[in-house]
Amino acid sequence: MNPPPPLQGTLLPQSPTDRSMDGPPDRPLDDRPTHPLAGAVPPHDPPRPSGSAATTPTVIRRSGERVEFDPDRIRVAVTKAFVSVEGEGAAASDRVRSAVASLTEQVVARVADRHHSRPVHVESIQDQVELSLMRDGHHAVARAYVLYREERARRRAAGELRSPDAPRPIRVLDAEGESHFLDHDALARTLDRACAGVADTSPDPLYREVVRSLYDGVTADEIAHAGVMAARTLIEKEPGYSKVAARLLLDSVGATAARHVHGAPIALDYARYFPAYLRLGVTLGHLSPELLTFDIERLAEALDGERDHQFEYLGLQTLVDRYLIHDDGVRYELPQAFFMRVAMGLALQEPDRTARAEEFYHLLSSFRFMSSTPTLFNAGTRRPQLSSCFLTTIPDDLAEIYSGIRDNALLSKYAGGLGNDWTPVRGLGARIRGTNGESQGIVPFLKVANDTAVAVNQGGKRKGAVCAYLEAWHIDVEEFLDLRRNTGDDRRRTHDMHTALWIPDLFMKRVAEGGSWTLFSPDEVPDLHDLTGAAFERRYLDCEARAEAGELRIHRTLPAEDLWRRALSRLFETGHPWITFKDPCNLRSPQEHAGVVHSSNLCTEITLNTTADEVAVCNLGSINLPAHLDPAGDDPSRLDRAALGETVRTAMRMLDNVIDINHYPVPQARRSNLRHRPVGLGIMGFQDALFELRIPYGSEAAVEFADRSMELVSWLAIEASCDLAAERGAYPSFPGSAWSRGVLPIDSIARLEEQRGGWLEQDRSRTLDWDGLRERVRRVGMRNSNTMAIAPTATIANITGVSQSIEPLFANLYVKSNLSGEFTVINPALVRDLKALDLWDEVMVSDLKFHDGSLAPIQRIPDELKALYATAFEVDCRWLIEAASRRQKWIDQSQSLNLYVADPDGPLIDNIYKLAWVRGLKTTYYLRSRGATQVEKSTLTTSDGRLNAVAPTLCSLDDDCEACQ
Repeated sequence: MNPPPPLQGTLLPQSPTDRSMDGPPDRPLDDRPTHPLAGAVPPHDPPRPSGSAATTPTVIRRSGERVEFDPDRIRVAVTKAFVSVEGEGAAASDRVRSAVASLTEQVVARVADRHHSRPVHVESIQDQVELSLMRDGHHAVARAYVLYREERARRRAAGELRSPDAPRPIRVLDAEGESHFLDHDALARTLDRACAGVADTSPDPLYREVVRSLYDGVTADEIAHAGVMAARTLIEKEPGYSKVAARLLLDSVGATAARHVHGAPIALDYARYFPAYLRLGVTLGHLSPELLTFDIERLAEALDGERDHQFEYLGLQTLVDRYLIHDDGVRYELPQAFFMRVAMGLALQEPDRTARAEEFYHLLSSFRFMSSTPTLFNAGTRRPQLSSCFLTTIPDDLAEIYSGIRDNALLSKYAGGLGNDWTPVRGLGARIRGTNGESQGIVPFLKVANDTAVAVNQGGKRKGAVCAYLEAWHIDVEEFLDLRRNTGDDRRRTHDMHTALWIPDLFMKRVAEGGSWTLFSPDEVPDLHDLTGAAFERRYLDCEARAEAGELRIHRTLPAEDLWRRALSRLFETGHPWITFKDPCNLRSPQEHAGVVHSSNLCTEITLNTTADEVAVCNLGSINLPAHLDPAGDDPSRLDRAALGETVRTAMRMLDNVIDINHYPVPQARRSNLRHRPVGLGIMGFQDALFELRIPYGSEAAVEFADRSMELVSWLAIEASCDLAAERGAYPSFPGSAWSRGVLPIDSIARLEEQRGGWLEQDRSRTLDWDGLRERVRRVGMRNSNTMAIAPTATIANITGVSQSIEPLFANLYVKSNLSGEFTVINPALVRDLKALDLWDEVMVSDLKFHDGSLAPIQRIPDELKALYATAFEVDCRWLIEAASRRQKWIDQSQSLNLYVADPDGPLIDNIYKLAWVRGLKTTYYLRSRGATQVEKSTLTTSDGRLNAVAPTLCSLDDDCEACQ
């Protein structure tokens, strides 16, 4: 198939690859268009022919409608004829421009001489174009023009074209408020181009739906929107229409951006547009003036407009709504300019910044790697806050508590996701020495933190997001578990803030052994907060003895299993608290010599040290796993090692650059980030990779792929950080770290097992040369204290068109709801397989809707496809934990792991989370049950007797985790 044409802001002459015309001009010389979907043609350099043009007659269209004669239409048609033969560059050739001007004058003169004031039929004008081309010796162009007219006539006779004879005349208002008749042929060509090269799509249903929805006085923008809406309604029947909708949206956005940047509706040419876009962005105060110091012409030439056609509709609409820079709501930044702007913003401190920007651009725009959302939002702007996650510890001091809440507001303003450790704050009933009163505990302060996140709302770009962490021994833990409940005193509820329980291993042992558990107020036992492993156990036993001896004022003892059950009950009821494990996070931390991990972040994948003086910061990005597959290769990871190595090297450099370029809203964040330089390289598209490899998620083969693929990513990430250390120097706190002692993530499992006393079952197999890498790390050093973390990737996965993170497939057909609206999502891999078996039809679509996107109840689908495309609630949750355990052994931070349970009950949830602990997981994320991710279905029987069902809806919980993308 031929590739789609380059992004065009208007219907100017297209490149030779535009097979929607297969020849010269594909528009008869009828009314003057005003917009891409109305056939807009902007003015060109050659002057309008003079002479008798003012007295030429009106034109009779094939429909019989009479319109004003416009010589510019002839110039455009002749130009397109030359372009179809000589290529897209012909339009800019002085020779061709001169020939076009001459031919246009000839045609206009002959029409004027022959018809004077009498009407002239459009076919007669086209005859004169042919004759003029022949007379001037342009035989190849004339031949192409004749063949094109014959082909169009044949298609009209066969009913393949929407002839202007049928459609009703519709008046369209252009951007300047002028009224024109809708150019039906131009509309048809726009839809033809959008479908070009996209298998199993047709412009015909789109055309019918668009025309049906139009009215007299419709605006050009409304026509463009109608085309997008027409395509998106067909996605559930044919996934290819997702690309069609994206192309139509791209046309509309391109026209708007070109008009805003250039001040006129000209055709989009990235090489010409990019420098003007940069200057406009700097003038408006949106972009950093430093971007103008790059070799802009070189970078403009590097932009690849063809990559605009990689987008699916959901991805492009997300990009347009939430990422592209706008001027008072007008998006003037286009996708390739967006990727280059981010690349330039990340290359500002490189010695050869232009070359590095080009390298970074090619990685981003190819979708092989995508930076996190804050980086995409802010790179290259005047306030480049590029980091994803911030972790803070709130001290037990009134002034410091409110200082911490203030820091939350400043960090959230620039799109940062927050994890707050509240364990040091004294509990309910604890003594306040300064007033001799009693504390109200942590809950009132958490209420203030909750409302602050809502008020700041991440700088107006998306909802504020913060997660509060509390250790399981805190005296207020039972109230903490109730924070998200919809019953009780609303003054002691936080409906918008997430919560997570920070659990030491000793608590899990007590639960397993049926022991008791004692709660304390941290002002009386402050050292418990900073102790881990065996040291924590010894001190905790001492505290229990002191409490029993009456030496502690605030304490309470209860069965450990009761508190555990209460936590799991609230998790099932409200989705919170998330279950996270303190000791694996600390005992396996490369930075255990420099402090303590007191919490994770908003999405539970970051595990970095925090103190009152250091706010931990992490900079994230994710590798597109299926883009690096090599199923036929010899590597046990099933990945192309050379390609992945190139991606990881560049990605790690980009992530490391964030640390130095970053705008830090609070000084504690800057201090911490420059001292430790942590980054979090993750993966996305894991489920898509399994589809490509024909491996069911619920299988030992999937667990093995998780193991081997993460081993290779880990090896390459550590190697890349070591290479950066050789070039730039090791991070300041490297001496004394686990890295400096030759302890890699895979090696740290032994320490966890030793400290736990045997409560660990985790695979430790390996296939790569870790000994050689270990020695090099010890000798050369590491540039980054932490290198890996798997974030949720909800929106950046949408942009790149892959499944998010390590998630299993939610459903084969469903409606995704996020801040950009509702989108039909269908599994294209399944559709391809069903088409190959001749099983894809309207009945199958209805069956998928009726059965919530599940294949299991559909009898005509083969069992092997049911296993391969099993949905998240059909995969035994233990497979997710086993795969996560294999990944965790290679990761120096953690992974954002959702757990799916179709029909949860107490014993099942209990077993799942105990298994997660025994398998060595550091953290878990949401527990998703079927009731939390569905809406009630309705079904309708249509007049033809077919059953239509409403697709299940995935709740917008996906967007709760966007701060870490």
